[in-house]
Order: sequence, then structure tokens, then C-alpha cells
Amino acid sequence: MTLNKIRQLGYAFFLTNRYGFRLTKVPDPAGKKRLRLEYSQVLLSKLNLRVSVENNEKLPLDGQYLLFSNHRSIIDPLIIDIAFKDSKIFGLWVSKKELYDSMFFGMAVRHGGCVRVDREENNMSLLLSDVKNGLAEGSSIFIFPEGTRNKTSKDLLEFKNGFRAIALKNRLPMLPVYIKTNTDIVLQNTLRDSSEAQEITIVIGDSINYRSKDPEADYRAMFGLKD
Repeated sequence: MTLNKIRQLGYAFFLTNRYGFRLTKVPDPAGKKRLRLEYSQVLLSKLNLRVSVENNEKLPLDGQYLLFSNHRSIIDPLIIDIAFKDSKIFGLWVSKKELYDSMFFGMAVRHGGCVRVDREENNMSLLLSDVKNGLAEGSSIFIFPEGTRNKTSKDLLEFKNGFRAIALKNRLPMLPVYIKTNTDIVLQNTLRDSSEAQEITIVIGDSINYRSKDPEADYRAMFGLKD
């Protein structure tokens, strides 16, 4: 492990828990959105990473959506929060149980605006109840429907079944976004050497009706991804 990587990971641990503590003091979605954005900007700036948004004109400024995205790296939620910095939309992230219990991410995840999914329980009822409560408060739902980080050479992993149920049961329009840059490669590069700035590109897609029978196929077609 390089000295730069040790320094960057140490700083990320400090910053994540610092903002995690600050988030415990902020109950309202607007305050959580502000702190999450500040955290994302500070950390990515430290990593010398910049976010570029394509099709920015398609980004909604308000409303409620089921936002869904591909997923390759732990920094993907930060990239999406930055892309939505000028929007009033605040999203509750669907997060796996392991992140809630994580020493590194736990406090920030628990208090930053998330709904928990326990894949071992294989029970959607609690998740759907938490989603419904979040929507009642005016929040949107943000999710990585692949269910895990894509560490393969494929453009996209197969979407999990429960993803579509969230949109359908809540009549929630779906907002697809695609992180074009391989963020796992970018993150590993900057942890080795952050002296040169790197750019990450995220693309905003067109809204998809909640009645769509195959949002994964819609997503692949929209962004030109291979099966």
C-alpha cells in the first residue's frame, strides 16, 4: 500500500465520520442534502476528481423519482449527489445492511438518508414500508438495481427483481442515470497518485414510466449498453 493511499484512506475515514456525526444533528431532508453535497464535494476535491454531467438539461429540478444507476465504486453515490446539486430532489439511498453496520460508513449511512435492505431476510415488506414513509416526507428513492458493485468487464449486471416493485407499488416515475466513467479504475488510480486531476462523466437519461415491464432493457437501450 502506497503512502498516498494510506493518507487518502485515513482522510476519507475521518471525513466520513465527521459528516456522519454532523448528520445526526440534522433531521430535515434539505439539511441532509446540503451536508451530503458538502461531504461529496470536499472528499472528491481531496481525491482530485471532477464530475461532468451530460444531458444536464434533462435533470429535473424537483419532483419525486426512483433514480437508478449502474454501480462500480463506493464513490458512486457522491457523484450522483454532486450531479443533483442544483436540484431540489433529495434521495434516500437503498443501502444494504452491511453498510449500516460498517465502522467506516455506518454513521453516515444511518443518518445521511437511507432505507435499509437485508438481502439475507429476502423480505421486501419492510423495505417497501420504509420507502413509502420516505416518499410521504417528500423524498425520492435512489438505488443501484444491480444490487452490488460491478467488478466485471460487462457494461452492466442483471437488475434485481425488487427494483421494479418499488416503482410499480408507489407509481413512481423512474429516472435513469449512467456513470460512463469506470469509477473503480479512477478511484484506484487516484489512491495511487492524486497529483493529476481526473474527470468522471455521468449521463442523465429520460424518465421512464413506472409501468415499464423491462426497465433494464430500457436502460440498456437508452445508454447503448451491451447485453
